[in-house]
Amino acid sequence: MRIGSGILKHWLPIAAISVILCGLVYLAVQQALRGGLNDPQIQMAEDAASAAASGTAIESILPPGRVDIARSLAPFLIFYDQTGNVVASSGYLHDRAPAPPDGVLDYARQHGGDRVTWQPEAGVRIAAVIVPFRGREAGCVLAGRLMREVEKREDLVMFQAGAALLACLGVSLVAVAFCEWFFGPDDKASAEC
Repeated sequence: MRIGSGILKHWLPIAAISVILCGLVYLAVQQALRGGLNDPQIQMAEDAASAAASGTAIESILPPGRVDIARSLAPFLIFYDQTGNVVASSGYLHDRAPAPPDGVLDYARQHGGDRVTWQPEAGVRIAAVIVPFRGREAGCVLAGRLMREVEKREDLVMFQAGAALLACLGVSLVAVAFCEWFFGPDDKASAEC
């Protein structure tokens, strides 16, 4: 019984450190994946807002074609006026340009922009960057793209981090048990305690 409690006493700190380290690695990789997902939208939204502010016709700023935001991985732009109404869009959900939740555009106007994960309907998650603009017209431009592939990578990283954690826990438990059994205190030392 003493040997079992000794194993547990020596293994629990190693297990705790393993959990923390695997969790931190997962968090760092997940944040890098999610942050990198915004890169094209940042460029698109800033360029589109700059063009709109300089007086370029909004329709000419839109990328060509229509993007089904529930299926396509292509980035898209949606222009909103000061009241939040859609002015022009290359992204559509069920043949309509969707509007972000209440307060998102107001927040972006007040803070010079925003970056959000937007879920216009179940199963459709969009990495969106919103940039306000003022010029001949004023409003906000939202650049977004579907998160599907990055979410698959995040799931894979979670699985890998979980597998690494289980391997660390198993190997460390065996190592601690081995050391406890073969290098632990002998019977006399145990009796004196």
